[in-house]
This record gives sequence, C-alpha cells and structure tokens, in this order.
Amino acid sequence: MSAIYKREMRYFFTSAVGYVFVAIFFAVSAAIFMTLTLQQGDKADFSSYFSYIIILCIVVVPLLTMKLVSEERKMKTDQLLLTAPVTLTGIVMAKFLAAYTLFGGSFLVASSFYYIPLAMYGSPDSATYFGSVIAVLLLGAAFIAVGEFISSLTENQFLAAFGTIAVLVFFIFSSAINSYINVEFIRRIFSAVCVMTRYTYFSYGLFDWASLVYFISLTGVFLFLTVRVFEKRRWS
Repeated sequence: MSAIYKREMRYFFTSAVGYVFVAIFFAVSAAIFMTLTLQQGDKADFSSYFSYIIILCIVVVPLLTMKLVSEERKMKTDQLLLTAPVTLTGIVMAKFLAAYTLFGGSFLVASSFYYIPLAMYGSPDSATYFGSVIAVLLLGAAFIAVGEFISSLTENQFLAAFGTIAVLVFFIFSSAINSYINVEFIRRIFSAVCVMTRYTYFSYGLFDWASLVYFISLTGVFLFLTVRVFEKRRWS
C-alpha cells in the first residue's frame, strides 16, 4: 500500500497535475481572500470564504481524481495492480490518501494564509474558523472518494472529470432544488444529502456528530463501491 501511495504522490509532481492543482487552488484562494478582506476588513466572514472554497472543489477535485484509475485502465497498468501483493482495499486507499494528502495540504496552507493576517490585525472567531476547516477537510475526503469511484468506471479521463463534477454539483446544490419540488419526501432526501446543510453546523463553530458520521459514511460508501469495481475487473 505504501508503495502505491508513494507512486501516486510521485506522479502528481512528475506530471503537471499536482502543480496545476496547487496553482489553481492557491490563486483562487488568494483572490477570495483579497476580495473578502477588501470588502469586510478584519471582520471578514469565515463562512463566506469556506463556502467559496467548497464551490472551488467542483473544479479542483475532478482535476485530482480523473486520472486516479481511468489512466490505469487506459494504459492497461491496472492489471499489474490487480496482481500485485496488496489487497484491493489497499490499492483504493493508497490512491485515495495520495489525492487527499495533496488536497488537504494545499487547503490547510491556503486557509492558514487567510487566518494569520486576520488574527494578527483583527479578532476573528477561532471556533468558526476551526469548525469550517474540519468541515472542509471532511467534505474534501468525501468528494475525493466520489471522484475515485467515478474514475474507476471509465477509461476516459474527461468523462471521469465531467461525471465527478455532475455528482459534486448535486451534493452541493441538491437542497436548492427543493423550491421546485412539491413532494415532501423527496425534498427531505435532497436536504439530507446536501453537504452544505451539514457544513452549516461546523461554520457556526458547532461540532455536529451527525454531520461527522454523514461525511465519514459518504466517504466510506464510495470507497467501498470503488473496491467492488476493482473486484469485478479482477474476476472479469
């Protein structure tokens, strides 16, 4: 598992993927920081910043995950992985952890650059900040698991990216569809699966166990489905 993890991390920084991801993430994060700071000064709203970062994930997460498995299938190197002395769960987890390391590291650095100046020259709400950081990290894990699953379904990287974008848009904006739906049962389902509803608790500085379980479960479900896809290919 560690060998696959190192291989994936090496790939991110021997190709353009890792550099493009970091560049986009830092550039957009800095633009959001400057815009909010100029508009709101030392009272800049953390929830606004992190909400924009979540929207940014619609673009940057597919960039990380679209090649995780689809590239292996296209180049036929997935057969080497399937015959390697490592479990299917280990393969899936190694790829997931590599992408999550890059995402989490970039996010923590970018969010620190946002918090430190405000802490030095203002009085930001630390509970709101750390709650939002935890929520975005949990949400990022779920999104990367989704991206890895979609990537495992196709050899085409662009289809994997577009599919991931579509699913992430649904999870982020599903509650917004409720105003167009008259069936109460369906509205409750859309509200329940919307990640922004779960994020809201953390953005107020509240640690919500139900939301924590939701994010962990969502991550686990998509990683489990990815393992099942690998298992099907092993025996096909």
